[in-house]
Amino acid sequence: MSMSKKVIPSPLVGEGGAPRAKCALGAPGEGEFQHRTSAWGPLLFAAAFAAAAACGACEAQAASAADAPKFGKPITEQDAAAWDISIGPDGVGLPAGSGTPAQGATLYAAKCASCHGAKGEGGLGPRLVGGIGTLKAPAQPVQTVGSFWPYPTMVFDFVRRTMPWNQPKSLSNDEVYAAVAYIFNINGLIKDGDVMNKDTLMKVQMPNRDGFIDLYPNKF
Repeated sequence: MSMSKKVIPSPLVGEGGAPRAKCALGAPGEGEFQHRTSAWGPLLFAAAFAAAAACGACEAQAASAADAPKFGKPITEQDAAAWDISIGPDGVGLPAGSGTPAQGATLYAAKCASCHGAKGEGGLGPRLVGGIGTLKAPAQPVQTVGSFWPYPTMVFDFVRRTMPWNQPKSLSNDEVYAAVAYIFNINGLIKDGDVMNKDTLMKVQMPNRDGFIDLYPNKF
């Protein structure tokens, strides 16, 4: 039985036995070039895709910014200061100014009585006077500025930022001190001739000062 031999062509010999042409140094042959192209292809495609995606994201972000509502404008520290008027129990930030119960009575009649009653007894707005000593059982609690609020600074802060109801933050500092002096006076917390200012306000002892507890003393 005869066996045929399979001839494997040599990579160095071309057709007719002629040697294959060698590539110059540094210049790949056709096969090598195709091999390198096929190897780099996926990487080049990935890089091109990433660049296109980044470009698209930039364009989308720019378009989104262009379509965003043009609300507001940069605010300065001076502008912010006009709104940063909170007064805490320690009295930090209390402004200059002063007022007496007599001055407060005139202001109250003009700007407060229509809601809170002629003498603070309440009406459209809540009652402001009385109720001291009613917060403990079995008494029926009457919560007013005089009986319930713990700190005098809270009264000043609330009146300055919210009163009168139809024109909040329209009172001057002197008017706020006067209104607070009147409210304290009708609750028996200060005398007729006392003057309220940033120093004397802190000396007013509210009856319910110790009626609140801090549920989270270590949190804030």
